[in-house]
Amino acid sequence: MPGVMELLPLDQIAFQNMLDTVRRNFERFGFLPIETPAIEFSNILLTKSGGETERQVYFVQSTGSLKQGDEPELALRFDLTVPLARYVAEHEQQLTFPFRRYQMQRVYRGESAQRGRYREFYQCDIDVIGKDQLSVRFDAELPAVIYSIFRELEIGPFCIQINNRKLIRGFFQSLGIADGERQMLVLREVDKLDKRGEQKVRDTLRGEGFALEPAVVDAILAFVGTRSQGHEDALRRLDAIAVDNELAAAGVAELREVLGLVRALGVPETHYALNFSIARGLDYYTGTVYETTLNLHPEIGSICSGGRYEDLASQYTRSRLPGVGISIGATRLFWQLQQAGLAARGRSHVQVLVALMDEANLPLYLELGTQLRLAGINTEVQLETRKLARQFQYADRAGIRFVAVLGSDEIAKGTVAVKDMRRQEQFEVKREDLIKTLRVEIQQGEVMDALSGQAAP
Repeated sequence: MPGVMELLPLDQIAFQNMLDTVRRNFERFGFLPIETPAIEFSNILLTKSGGETERQVYFVQSTGSLKQGDEPELALRFDLTVPLARYVAEHEQQLTFPFRRYQMQRVYRGESAQRGRYREFYQCDIDVIGKDQLSVRFDAELPAVIYSIFRELEIGPFCIQINNRKLIRGFFQSLGIADGERQMLVLREVDKLDKRGEQKVRDTLRGEGFALEPAVVDAILAFVGTRSQGHEDALRRLDAIAVDNELAAAGVAELREVLGLVRALGVPETHYALNFSIARGLDYYTGTVYETTLNLHPEIGSICSGGRYEDLASQYTRSRLPGVGISIGATRLFWQLQQAGLAARGRSHVQVLVALMDEANLPLYLELGTQLRLAGINTEVQLETRKLARQFQYADRAGIRFVAVLGSDEIAKGTVAVKDMRRQEQFEVKREDLIKTLRVEIQQGEVMDALSGQAAP
């Protein structure tokens, strides 16, 4: 079906392993899980948040409502942020603040059918929500989470690009671009710099829709072209900003604090940098913003993004609930990694196949399978009669490493023959030693797998 990702089993295992890595790191940093319904009230989802997303909503309507000609009251969520705002407002009295949540669920958007663009996909989000206020220190913690996740995923060198909306908006104000709507349009255009290139952005800003003076466009492009190389260079570039604007000064101060804490959190300076073109398209971002890119595959674009917002839940509660969060579009990321050759296929969860050698001994094979499972070894028992060579072939294609063979000779000797499909070797072990031997072999295989992929990006 177009617009959805369907994977073969070993690829699905690899995708699930990626989700498990993300979840493990979210929990490692103290985030707690929540889930929200796939269906929300339309008026909740269509709260103004800017960008193109709201024009891609799938509405939900019962057949009864269709017959009556009713307007749809329900819609499928298009992200996890708007449902989070509703959730926090609704459960505000029961939550502990700052509220640290992670959420890993499918979302739905009316994307045009094309390679890598999905109508149903997984998003993996974390957010920290404060009550009345939230320290900028939390803005520095999220790059540490990003680094921890992508280091463990081992997908090559990457860089967390950081900016601050206050700085760039204050700079625009100093150039006379103070109108809120016009400023947001310029922000969105600048955010496309790395995708469209400088000349196209220049032409757009000088074109009919913006009509900015050439000197103003030159100043904007010179400013947003800033990219730092290393921690000290980032601080020098902040020192060099000469804009006399209160909002810009606040952005500089926040970036200084964030950069210092990012380094204190153990993120290597090779993995973060200032990028003054990063703005993020959604209107609700107010301070720190992030985008993460792969150094060797810039064509993939951002693999993790997010930022700071001051009051996302204002539509649902009178309380002021500032927050900061990041999102990983897991489905699209996995597809992109596959295309770039960075997503290895997963290994089958089934560790042992018990071969069917003799129909009369099926109860014995079932008993052996049960014993292995009780010992914590994932086991499949062959239930259809076929030649042994075909059973080996089946195990090999299904990614099952070990085949336990219990023929008449093995039964007479009290042994089990074990075929290692990965090494293409066979050994024999006493029946009572089978579990212990398989555990050792499985553990050694896991160690070797870990060592083979040990080079961290």
